[in-house]
Amino acid sequence: VQLQASGGGLVQAGGSLRLSCAASGSTFSNLAMGWFRQTPGKEREFVAGITWRGGSTVYADSVKGRFTISRDNAKNTMYLQMNSLKPEDTAVYYCAAAGRFSVVAPSYDYWGQGTQVTVSS
Repeated sequence: VQLQASGGGLVQAGGSLRLSCAASGSTFSNLAMGWFRQTPGKEREFVAGITWRGGSTVYADSVKGRFTISRDNAKNTMYLQMNSLKPEDTAVYYCAAAGRFSVVAPSYDYWGQGTQVTVSS
């Protein structure tokens, strides 16, 4: 499975962005998916995750109520709608896929290349 993240950019605090993660390969619909983010000098941080059918979602406390994860298995694509963005959301955002849902980065087998999100104050 190859993952391609896109949709990052520069936005003012309070604004919105939608990230997309396009997957290649026929097994996408069988995989749990997640979004992580990382800033320089820090470990990769779990942001949100979704089960393979999309029936369950989990969010980090820091983004709960502001971010929404979703997936369209027919399009092999996952999304992260980010609203009410804050400067502390600034990071490189990565999408990832795993055979089993998890909130820890080492559990994910496949990673996209990352997309930069910068929120100005």
